[in-house]
Amino acid sequence: MTLSSIQAGSAAAKHGELLHRAIPASAGRESIPVIGMGTWNTFDVGLGTAERVPLLEVLSAFYDAGAKLIDSSPMYGRAEAVTGDLVAQLHKQDGTFLATKVWIDGLQQGIAQIERSFELLRTQRLDLLQIHNLLDWKVHVATLRRLREQGRVRYTGITHYTVAAHADLEQVLRIEPFDFVQFNYSIATRQAERRLLPYCQEHGIAVLVNRPFEEGELFTQVRGRKLPGYAREIGCTSWAQFFLKYIVSHPAVTCVIPATSRIGHMQDNLKAGCGPMPDAKLRQRMAAELDA
Repeated sequence: MTLSSIQAGSAAAKHGELLHRAIPASAGRESIPVIGMGTWNTFDVGLGTAERVPLLEVLSAFYDAGAKLIDSSPMYGRAEAVTGDLVAQLHKQDGTFLATKVWIDGLQQGIAQIERSFELLRTQRLDLLQIHNLLDWKVHVATLRRLREQGRVRYTGITHYTVAAHADLEQVLRIEPFDFVQFNYSIATRQAERRLLPYCQEHGIAVLVNRPFEEGELFTQVRGRKLPGYAREIGCTSWAQFFLKYIVSHPAVTCVIPATSRIGHMQDNLKAGCGPMPDAKLRQRMAAELDA
């Protein structure tokens, strides 16, 4: 399949308009779609056409639906380089909200890694630079501040992927005014609802959600089960949409970043960002559905 055929015929379904959420640090001037994309594992590929064409299809569907936030990290092997290559190949540098991370010990090592990320992602400015998994955050935060003052980074953030780190994330957010925080949250892992999500909502911190499908474990849990009838009330036609709508319907969530290398999965994920969203009562019912 050629690039032109991908651009012309990626077959992105008509999803309707994606729900957007404001970035609090922008004072209401900027919003982003609630469905983004992670690149862990999926974009860690080589130069071969067979490896990259499916990702071009995924990205084309992503952009066709109006999505824009792509999250990566030096921790993800070749994902930053592949992201930079493919976004440039599709001429979507200006239509992408690029987020990556610093993941290393040491001030100078961090600066060098960040500069390499600029090169790999083929950009002069990062929309979001995050400190990955809290690693050496007290050292790197000065670099993030400097880059933001220089205009090379628009927003700063901090991340982790385990429930055990939620208390540490909250403590850091009480010390340093990051614009974004990224952490794990799903319909099965709801501990963030107790303190972290309310804290972010109260203090105007944008939230990126990772691990929305528990690395596929949620699909194992519902294998062989039909969607409940009430799922149609919120436009859900798949369990993936059911799981993602639970997440993005929380008012503190800015964007969820599922990763995929399959166009069909991308199109399915995108539908979760459109149409009616469950209210608090229905969200409770959805959680109980999974618990059962």
